[in-house]
Amino acid sequence: MSENGRMHRLYAAQLTKVTSAAGEVNLPDLAKVVSQSYEEADRDRTRTQRAMRLMAEEVEEANSKLRKTIAALQVQNDRFSAALDNMSLGIAMYDADERLVVANQRLCDVLCVPPGSLSVGMSYRDVVAVCTEAQHFGDALTKEIYDVRRRVFKTGSAYHFEEPRGNHIVAVTTRALNDGGCILTFEDMTERRKAEAQVEHMAQHDALTNLANRSRLRTRLEESFTRANRGESFAVLCLDLDRFKAVNDTLGHAVGDELLRAVTARICSCIRAIDTAARLGGDEFAIVQVGVEQPQEATALARRLIEEVSKAYEIQGHTVAVGVSIGIAIGVQDGALPETLLKNADLALYRAKAEGRGTWRFFETEMDARMQARRRLELDLRRALVEREFDLFYQPLVQIGTREITGFEALLRWRHPERGMVPPNEFIPLAEETGVIVPLGAWVIERACEEAAKWPEHISVAVNVSAVQFRTPGLVDVVTAALARWGLAGARLEIEITESIMLQDNVTTLGILRRLQRLGVRISMDDFGTGYSSLSYLRSFPFDKIKIDQSFIRDLTSQGGAQAIVSAISGLGRSLGMRTTAEGVETAEQLTQLRAEGCTEAQGYLFGRPMTGKEALELLSVQGPGPHSFACA
Repeated sequence: MSENGRMHRLYAAQLTKVTSAAGEVNLPDLAKVVSQSYEEADRDRTRTQRAMRLMAEEVEEANSKLRKTIAALQVQNDRFSAALDNMSLGIAMYDADERLVVANQRLCDVLCVPPGSLSVGMSYRDVVAVCTEAQHFGDALTKEIYDVRRRVFKTGSAYHFEEPRGNHIVAVTTRALNDGGCILTFEDMTERRKAEAQVEHMAQHDALTNLANRSRLRTRLEESFTRANRGESFAVLCLDLDRFKAVNDTLGHAVGDELLRAVTARICSCIRAIDTAARLGGDEFAIVQVGVEQPQEATALARRLIEEVSKAYEIQGHTVAVGVSIGIAIGVQDGALPETLLKNADLALYRAKAEGRGTWRFFETEMDARMQARRRLELDLRRALVEREFDLFYQPLVQIGTREITGFEALLRWRHPERGMVPPNEFIPLAEETGVIVPLGAWVIERACEEAAKWPEHISVAVNVSAVQFRTPGLVDVVTAALARWGLAGARLEIEITESIMLQDNVTTLGILRRLQRLGVRISMDDFGTGYSSLSYLRSFPFDKIKIDQSFIRDLTSQGGAQAIVSAISGLGRSLGMRTTAEGVETAEQLTQLRAEGCTEAQGYLFGRPMTGKEALELLSVQGPGPHSFACA
């Protein structure tokens, strides 16, 4: 109803109040009534306006809250979309009608399908068709894949599996939703699987040569033992390179590493794909040869390996030659466990190296017995050092021209409580391998200086120093302390070294030799003529003496070649100002020949066998003070 209509009715109601029964209108009352009516209308209008204003404010407040809610929802939606699009996973969510309702940008990438080929609103069947067209499922039809994959919509279902998608490996995780839809995530596992495969490969292979390592070798041995139970034979070959250390020491580790890779290539060329080659460390290798007749095939393989590996190599401008020694054990007759078979093949290798290198040997039962004996000898050797079972013997060194004793060579002997006198060639190599030679060698220097201090001042003592002892820090300190303790002049001590010492770090070696010479100690090269580079060593260091190996002296009077060598060495010594000592002189005829060739000194059974320190002192005392001569032709 309009405002005017309402006012008219109000006036009519008020007019009735001021009209008499006779129909006359009381004007004052009418004016009053009219005035009151207008006032009432104003109050109603004011109340209406206030109500409308309040209502408008409430509506505006509700709209403001709605706008804020919409804005917040938009922010949340943007964040959700950003999160989805920046995830490494591809995400697809379907409703109960199997329609795609959520799909992030990563989905097409992970599934290896063209960008934009998957979009919200597509049916699950259409999505499967896109993947089928990309040949993710081989020759399978869309219907076949769809019928199988629809299980993801089944209430309560959840799956996780990996499958190839193009050139990628994709991990798929699915979970059915309570409303009848489902959600699927897709993760590209390609790089992770590659990294895991690389880590696994590294754990099973040698980093330098890419051959199997010990762990992988053991696995292959275990597999071979399993097949052996079904009648299949196999063999284990242990290989060790000959002369590799000399290459490493003289040409450096970079050349050594490249040489190992070249050797690896030749080893692999000699075996079949089903065989396994492994690097055990350093220059040691192993091969598991399977599925062939043994021992014939192992013999044939060993022959091929020795022939191929021993051919010369061209490494960084150097021509390098190494050989290989091989030990062979046949499974399962030579060992019922992988470690036993490897140990026995290693024993056969040890035998091959001891018998000349560059050959192969099969394991024999007595090898293990010898190794056990060697182990007992090692334990006895360590005990002997503590129990002081060692002693020094002394062999005279004689001036050929005057037949005077110039000194003695100290020779180490071991008095074993059960085996008696153990010859040096049995325990010295073992002492070097075990490191016992270092404290033992220090004791020899100390004891020799102590004994020499009792002799006349013109008599010297010569001590052999092992290559192992020489490369151990502290040798110069040991010599210095021994000379000082016994008051022995440095010139009365002679250190004998072999060429093997010079094959080590040449700079360090020469530094140690010069420090010893500054103490006055004389340096001799022992076994001269039996090594590879003697002349170059004589140029690099001023030795005081050259000792001619006894193998030349033995043949001096029977072979012209030996005489020529002795003559050449003697002449070389005179030219370089070095004395020459002939070892192993046993006959007067040999001595006469040495005198004719100009050799300086001699030692050997002709002048006496090795004697105790007491006997040496008595010999010097019997012959009186001054020069001590031997009455020999």
